[in-house]
Amino acid sequence: MFAATTSRIALQARATLAQRFYATGAGANTLLFVEHKDGLIGGATLNALTAASQLGGSVTALVAGDAPESVVQQVSKLAGISKILTAKDAAYANSLPEDIAPLLVAAQAQFGFTHLFTGHTAVGKNIFPRAAALMDVGAVSDITGIESEDTFVRPIYAGNAIATVKSNDKIKVVTVRGTAFEAAASTNDAQVAEEAAPSAEKPGLTQWVSEEIQKSDRPDLGTAKRVISGGRGMKNGENFTLLYDLADKIGAAVGASRAAVDAGFVDNSLQVGQTGKIVAPELYVAVGISGAIQHLAGMKDSKTIVAINKDADAPIFQVADYGLVEDLFKAIPELTEKISK
Repeated sequence: MFAATTSRIALQARATLAQRFYATGAGANTLLFVEHKDGLIGGATLNALTAASQLGGSVTALVAGDAPESVVQQVSKLAGISKILTAKDAAYANSLPEDIAPLLVAAQAQFGFTHLFTGHTAVGKNIFPRAAALMDVGAVSDITGIESEDTFVRPIYAGNAIATVKSNDKIKVVTVRGTAFEAAASTNDAQVAEEAAPSAEKPGLTQWVSEEIQKSDRPDLGTAKRVISGGRGMKNGENFTLLYDLADKIGAAVGASRAAVDAGFVDNSLQVGQTGKIVAPELYVAVGISGAIQHLAGMKDSKTIVAINKDADAPIFQVADYGLVEDLFKAIPELTEKISK
């Protein structure tokens, strides 16, 4: 009964959102924090730009780093950007929140931004609440829709209900769910003004030591059009080879449930769910995943969901478009063989 009720709440809220979505203002002055790595824009920044553009008004991009020039060139070509602020300093090289947050505060103070936007990523979730606290305002996180300059839509209860929230703060600090908005296109042929960002305190409270990155020739999990995820039913990490083989045949990324990650089957960079990556591919194949609410929160917006599980009562079948009740160790090799032909 509760599940049915929450579903109706979500559907009702989405219907209301569709009716009121374009009731946006024209006086917003938005600062977009550009997340980037290895000289490329990333971190749902393009999706956040689309969301920020729906507010109307102007959108200024802030690019910070030790060598941001190539990123600035990419940003200048994005439709919707009216100005670029550049902060070149080694302290900003790795987006440490203790250093970036004061920079956002200084930029807001100098230019009077009404809204601060970025993607709802590990970086965005780390920086923006700190910036909001420094400005003594609330943060609105993980939005999936915009109703007006001060009213936003976001999921709650692991996506089982949709909340419409209104912020009375003069400055709106917002993170955007990347899968909820289309990526902004690079179609801006006009000359975009560029100037230096204001100087800001750099506390240097933390030091970047190193990072270990799982490198793969497969598509990025967060942006892949096809995703195959394995759960506890895979039994061990070696069995994930079955999913890797199938993924390579169809050009898919590989993900995992939290249960599989916690069991040590795969690295946590593959985790899909409320506390992992939020994905919305064209095709999502859940293999040996029961369908806990935390996992569904990270993939239920996928266009087509296929579930393979030997337990016919697994909750994953309630959200699946196609379901196969079968032992995965029989089904996956057969599927891979047929696709190979």
